[in-house]
Amino acid sequence: MQAAIYGLAGLQLAADERDFFRDADPAGFIIFARNCSNREQLRALTDELRSLSGRADVPILIDQEGGRVARMKPPEWTAFPPMGVFDKLYDIAPSSAIEAARVNARALALMLVECGINVDCLPVLDVLQPGASDIVGDRSLGSVPMQVSALGRAVLDGMASAGVLGTLKHIPGHGRALVDSHKELPLVSALEEELAIDLEPFERLSSRCPMAMVAHIVYSVWDPLHPASQSQVVIRDIIRGRIGFDGWLMTDDLGMEALAGSPGERAERCLAAGCDVALHCSGRLDEMIDVAGRVGAMTPRSAERLEQAMAAIAPEEGLDFAAALDKRDRLLALV
Repeated sequence: MQAAIYGLAGLQLAADERDFFRDADPAGFIIFARNCSNREQLRALTDELRSLSGRADVPILIDQEGGRVARMKPPEWTAFPPMGVFDKLYDIAPSSAIEAARVNARALALMLVECGINVDCLPVLDVLQPGASDIVGDRSLGSVPMQVSALGRAVLDGMASAGVLGTLKHIPGHGRALVDSHKELPLVSALEEELAIDLEPFERLSSRCPMAMVAHIVYSVWDPLHPASQSQVVIRDIIRGRIGFDGWLMTDDLGMEALAGSPGERAERCLAAGCDVALHCSGRLDEMIDVAGRVGAMTPRSAERLEQAMAAIAPEEGLDFAAALDKRDRLLALV
C-alpha cells in the first residue's frame, strides 16, 4: 500500500486514473468540490474507489467543515455553519455550545456517510490568535485552549457516532501564522511558553482521534530550517513526543506553496521526516505519477496505525439527520 492519498480530477474516474490507482494502490483518496455533483454520482464514485482498492475500509477523506470550507454544496447538500458559531455560543452557554457542536457534527457526518465518505478533515484545533492570517479565522473553535479542546472533542464524538473519523488539524497549530500557507511558507517565531497555548488542544485530544494533519509551518524555536511537515525534530519531539500523538499522521496538501520542489520531492521529504502518508490533492495525473515514483510503500508501523484508525469506526444505530439539525438550531438560537 503506497504512502500517499490522492485527489481525483472530476466526477468520474478516467481510464488512465483508474489504471494508475489500481497499480499504485494508494493508502486513501480525498474528495473535492470538482468531484461532487449529486448523491448518486458521488456514491458511485466512492464505491468505485473502494472496489479499486480492494479494501472496504479504505479511507475516503473530505474537507467538510462548514462555512467557507465545504466541498459538498447546496442545493444538493445541506449547508453547515462555520465552527466559529460554536465559539460565540460558548461565551454565554458553554454546555449548550458543546451539545450544539456535537449534534452539528453528527448531522454533517450522516451526510458524508450517505455518500460513502468515512474521514472528515475536522476539527480545526488551531487556537485563534490576534493579528494572525484569516486563513483560519471563523474555522477556529476559539482563542482559549480549554474551550477549543472541549468543542473539538464534541465534534469528534458527534462524527464518530455516525461512523466518520475526524482528523486533528493543523498539528501542532496554525493559529499564529501571519500568512496563508496555501500561498507562502509561514514563519512562527513565538517562544516555547507561547506555543504551549497552541499545543494544548492537541495534547488533550491526541488519544481520542487516530488521525492528524501536520501543518506546513516553520516554528523557529523548534526547527528554524524546516516546516513542521518536513521536520524530524517537530514530528519526533513535539508531535509524537510532547503532544503524544501516536496515530496516523498525514501531511497537509503537498500542492500548497509553503513547500518547495516537485510534488514528488515534497512528498519524499515529508515521509523522511516521519509523516505516515503524503496528501496530494490536485488530481493531476502527471503530479501523482511523480509522487508515486518517490514515496514507496507505507512502513509496517504506518500501515498498523492506519489499520487501527479504520477499526475505530463504530457507528450508532437509529440516528436522525433532521433531529440533529433541529437540536443544533434550537441551541444556536440562544446567541
